[in-house]
Amino acid sequence: MSALADLWTGLGPGPGDVPAISVRGMRKRYGDLQAVDDVSFDVASGDFFAFLGPNGAGKTTTISAIVGLVRYQEGRIAVLGHDVQRAYRQARLAVGLAPQEFNFDRYLTVEEILRYQAGYFGVAPGVARRRAEALLRQFSLWDKRQRDVSKLSGGMKRRLTLARALIHAPRVLILDEPTAGVDLELRLELWELLRGLNRQGLTILLTTHYLEEAEQLCNRIAIIDQGRLVALDDKASLLARRSQERLELTFQAPVLELPPALAGLDASLELGGLRLVVRHCPAADLPRILRALESQGHHLEDLAVTRCNLQDVFLALTGRPT
Repeated sequence: MSALADLWTGLGPGPGDVPAISVRGMRKRYGDLQAVDDVSFDVASGDFFAFLGPNGAGKTTTISAIVGLVRYQEGRIAVLGHDVQRAYRQARLAVGLAPQEFNFDRYLTVEEILRYQAGYFGVAPGVARRRAEALLRQFSLWDKRQRDVSKLSGGMKRRLTLARALIHAPRVLILDEPTAGVDLELRLELWELLRGLNRQGLTILLTTHYLEEAEQLCNRIAIIDQGRLVALDDKASLLARRSQERLELTFQAPVLELPPALAGLDASLELGGLRLVVRHCPAADLPRILRALESQGHHLEDLAVTRCNLQDVFLALTGRPT
């Protein structure tokens, strides 16, 4: 991250305890469709925050409202204390947006895209030139700086999108599906880059359909469904809501029927009774189940426990995959 170290130099600390993003009672309708219905949440300065939901849940509308691209009918949104409608310029200067879709000017080179973007935010040409070089080197695009953007691969365009969002040194970065369509190697590379930016103090709001990505990167999570928040908590507390495991037991000899100790649990025998699967098994029940099976003469050959993850929580709250 050394190449980007000067991006935030001289900006000074954030405004005290003011949230980086504050959304209060936001409502947005499109005709008869209530796209967002009374949504409220805060993103603290320096946080890495996941904003998740199924397709059509209201994520894009909310993000668009935060960056001033959508006007909402009710509520209030502020970025670093600046109302996004009444103080649009100050609020927008504080935010960098990396959208999911590529929307580059196809007549500009890679370097020109960054320097033009900097100009939109009032960055002096000399500063813009130095920042563009630092960003392009950090994102392994320096040797492509004079290339037509249409000649870049999808992964390179994804990195350029992120570089463009950072060129004006925002305090808040909003990422909409930042690793969509990239290979695993680049995804892991981007994860490490984002962790580094967050360690430097950059506040990050992430939307993603890769729930593993949110679980790996974020410390607070909000889940929206049908326009309303259904969860808002830190990651550990959210996962603890479903303190359950999937238990798979393999026996030395077939088990002919489910043992009484499993009454009331979602359990089934597989492989002709050689494997017992207990789904959504409460963690506290594991010792009792194992003791009961042993007392009934069922000898284990193997045991596997899969812990609850964010995907399990998401499905339980929304009933739908991402």
